[in-house]
Amino acid sequence: MTIRVKYFASLRESFGRGEDSLEIGSDPVTVSELWDRLTGRKQAMPDNVLTAINMEYVKPDTQVKDGDEVAFFPPVTGGKL
Repeated sequence: MTIRVKYFASLRESFGRGEDSLEIGSDPVTVSELWDRLTGRKQAMPDNVLTAINMEYVKPDTQVKDGDEVAFFPPVTGGKL
């Protein structure tokens, strides 16, 4: 199973790259399990990180399928200027 992973903003800086292409075998994997593999289980996925599969926001327990694009976004803030 091949998964494309994208990192945005400060996560891009933390990982030192903007994206990865991963071959993860045929066993089912969730977004949070994918994060564990990407970080070598050294850093739990922060609760405030947003996740998306194929440009739709999902929960960390959502299962990833072959060919999916998974994106990780750090929390953002906004407001009126």
